[in-house]
Amino acid sequence: MLSALIFAPLLGAILVSLLPTGVNGKNSQRVALVFASLTFLWSIVLASQFNQGEVTQQFSEFIPWIDALGLSYNLGVDGLSLPLLVLNGLLTAIAIYSSDESLQRPKFYYSLILLLSAGVNGAFIAQDLLLFFLFYELELIPLYLLIAIWGGARRGYAATKFLIYTAVSGILILASFLGLVLLSGSGSFAIATLNTQSLPLLTQLPLLAGILIGFGIKMPLVPFHTWLPDAHVEASTPISVLLAGVLLKLGTYGLLRFGMDLLPDAWNYLAPWLAVWAVVSVLYGSSCAIAQSDMKKMVAYSSIGHMGYILLAAAAATPLSTLGAVMQMISHGLISALLFLLVGVVYQKAGSRDLNVIKGLLNPERGMPLIGSLMILGVMASAGTPGMVGFISEFIVFRGSFAVFPVQTLLSMIGTGLTAVYFLILVNRAFFGRLSTQVLNLPRVYWSDRIPAFILAILIVVFGIQPAWLSRWTEPTITAMLSVENPVATVSLEKAKSKT
Repeated sequence: MLSALIFAPLLGAILVSLLPTGVNGKNSQRVALVFASLTFLWSIVLASQFNQGEVTQQFSEFIPWIDALGLSYNLGVDGLSLPLLVLNGLLTAIAIYSSDESLQRPKFYYSLILLLSAGVNGAFIAQDLLLFFLFYELELIPLYLLIAIWGGARRGYAATKFLIYTAVSGILILASFLGLVLLSGSGSFAIATLNTQSLPLLTQLPLLAGILIGFGIKMPLVPFHTWLPDAHVEASTPISVLLAGVLLKLGTYGLLRFGMDLLPDAWNYLAPWLAVWAVVSVLYGSSCAIAQSDMKKMVAYSSIGHMGYILLAAAAATPLSTLGAVMQMISHGLISALLFLLVGVVYQKAGSRDLNVIKGLLNPERGMPLIGSLMILGVMASAGTPGMVGFISEFIVFRGSFAVFPVQTLLSMIGTGLTAVYFLILVNRAFFGRLSTQVLNLPRVYWSDRIPAFILAILIVVFGIQPAWLSRWTEPTITAMLSVENPVATVSLEKAKSKT
């Protein structure tokens, strides 16, 4: 059942690439959208059959592959990976639907997006360290090409920078994975067979350092973040949706799955420093966002700040904070995808993303009032307005982290206020006031441009009003990960109680 999430988009990529030369971009898009939609619907089917009370891996598949390397085709899904699979399926379908029908080399473009989706799905369900690494690296080349070929004026620079940073990330992760297997005495890369918790602290620390930096580059965290704004600015809108909505989550997922869960002693030892790192990322990313005049770059820097919330929650390692971290992954995926979609519509119709150029887009007669209204909803969700999914995810993160790191949590909460500041600047400059003379004759915004944004906006409100529909999939898995056998949460809470 899980293999279908990998091979369906792979098959779609092959079929799209083999379409006759005379097939236009619209038909290539339709074929790709069919396979993306089938993959998304299959993830929904898996969710409907998922046993929420079961904390072990479900729908497991195991096939011995290369015995000499201890490598196996080992798949499984739990409450940590299931929501991310559904998110990937949804945003892949939206990215394909939102792509420009007139783009060059459409068969290659849609094949790369489907290949990217297959790699991300494989990484989320891989239960073998080396298999995870293979899927983790699989998504690197498609994304590089999608930026380098269909990006903006500086696409070559941005794509090369992304490639270098991600290659370093992969090297560090692979080195740590090899160390985990060799030093634990396991003859297999299967996660279930690793006995890493028995490793001495001094052995765990360098292994965890490689995992932290490797996945910290992917998230990204300060100071490994500089590739992200360039990649977002030069990437097309659909690729920015996938990059912010899904691909950054490979970093946060890796921290929880391979850092916090496999190396609890080292994680507990470094947790105070991780919380400080989170504060730096939150405040730096938010401060940089305030200084931007490019709408897309502002949203890109906001992602850096919101990734810091996830690191703070993971550092606290309480069941509540870790649940908040997973919910923050999903909420950020939905909200950032909505914001990038809307910025893309503004750029397509107005011809600019510069806040010094575009003004008054909320004008009901000659502007884009509906797009502006959706943008206001998106920035309110990102700033943590109650009734939306951004609020409940951030609230759970802060509530769960405060007992362990009160000072760092309070400092991170400043980031929520800064988010309101820079997004208020964006909305005020771009959508309010008199319509600027540079954008007087705006093309019509069709419903085809609005439908993906409406879907995301509805989900943001629905999960904000009823967050249990989102948290129920993850809570049992998180509770099992942070049980009494895992000393991270218990030791941290005991320290917090002793201080009070």
